[in-house]
Amino acid sequence: MKKLKHYYHHHQQHQQHHQQQRKYIVPVITIASFISLISLLLFALRLTSPDATLIFPFPLSAVISVPSPFVESKLHALPLPPPSPLPPVLAYLISASAGDAPALLRALSALYHPRNRYIIHLDRHSSPEERHLLAAHIERHPTFRHFRNVRLISKANLITYRGPTMVANTLHAAAIALSDSHYWDWFINLSASDYPLVTQDDLLHALSQLPRDLNFIDHTSDIGWKDHQRARPIIIDPGLYMTKKQDVFWITQRRSKPTAFKLFTGSAWMVLSRSFIDYCIWGWDNLPRTALMYYTNFVSSPEGYFHTVICNAQEFKNTTVNSDLHFISWDNPPRQHPHYLSTDYMKRMVDSNAPFARKFHGDDPVLDKIDAELLSRGPGMVVPGGWCTGSRENGSDPCSVVGDTTVLKPGPGSKRLQTLISSMMSDENFRTKQCA
Repeated sequence: MKKLKHYYHHHQQHQQHHQQQRKYIVPVITIASFISLISLLLFALRLTSPDATLIFPFPLSAVISVPSPFVESKLHALPLPPPSPLPPVLAYLISASAGDAPALLRALSALYHPRNRYIIHLDRHSSPEERHLLAAHIERHPTFRHFRNVRLISKANLITYRGPTMVANTLHAAAIALSDSHYWDWFINLSASDYPLVTQDDLLHALSQLPRDLNFIDHTSDIGWKDHQRARPIIIDPGLYMTKKQDVFWITQRRSKPTAFKLFTGSAWMVLSRSFIDYCIWGWDNLPRTALMYYTNFVSSPEGYFHTVICNAQEFKNTTVNSDLHFISWDNPPRQHPHYLSTDYMKRMVDSNAPFARKFHGDDPVLDKIDAELLSRGPGMVVPGGWCTGSRENGSDPCSVVGDTTVLKPGPGSKRLQTLISSMMSDENFRTKQCA
């Protein structure tokens, strides 16, 4: 870990020194048009926001610098914030299909921490009654109401199995997270079929010791059978333009592999840094938008879009950690869906040292076992942490009394997670498995 921190400290100092030597510039035709452009820009800023940083992910000086022909190569990712003694902040997207609201609420309670941000998406295909009950529960929950850090997406999206609408929904949630006035460090996408194997105090304690520009994303360029069955076919997802859910459909023509960028594939579940999410939304060199348009017609695009973008972006390809931080049980060779997990998998889940697992049935007894043995979570309660200072007597909720939300009390889960991280960041696994 010390070697890793030394590398990142040296790399960031070199990058900052290099960036200080470069100037942001834009092309102009005449002095008059240049002055008109700046006047219009300043006027628009006054109309839209008192803070230009909410409008542009780069300094305003970048727009009014010395004229030159190319601007794209002069723009860079947002710099990392200065080191903070406080724990990191996580922005979660938890998505659910119609009928899965109870499982979503259970997962939310198991993942909750007052400093984190939670974006909840219930598929537009769900009934108005289910959406109303979900919104009412979030509004009535005393802890959620107190901290106001759980947000239900009101304009829901249709999510089509194997279609690009899941990518569009993830980007939608990421844009909402970026618009939040509260700073966060990592974006984590989960579904109602996921469940944590460690407490948030365990996870935040482990992440506190890592550079905050790392991206945990399972990926490979060896796409194998996916070349023929996913990259070559062309699909259309009706969820992009219809109001009722339909399955994707194929057209007869097939296409060649792209040559403008290299394809990567992997898990649809990931933990992404704020700087990379910012790049995906703004896409100042246009790679994220180009790849998005390509993956619009790609089978199971959530298993390729972010992987291809990050490994073709010079700023981010050396920030990847090749893991989705999940325990998932697959057939060999893998089928379309993993196994549903039960109590028979309990030991394997714990021994994996992973912070998350999937897939679960919403009412499987193994979730009660995880709550009792790994999370210390009581029925209907959030998982207690260092911020909970109430009594547990007679089944009382310790989180009904709130203390310092920056205090962490990591437990055995933190040690397991430290073991996993040490393995992933070792010389054998870290650099050698980046975008390979």
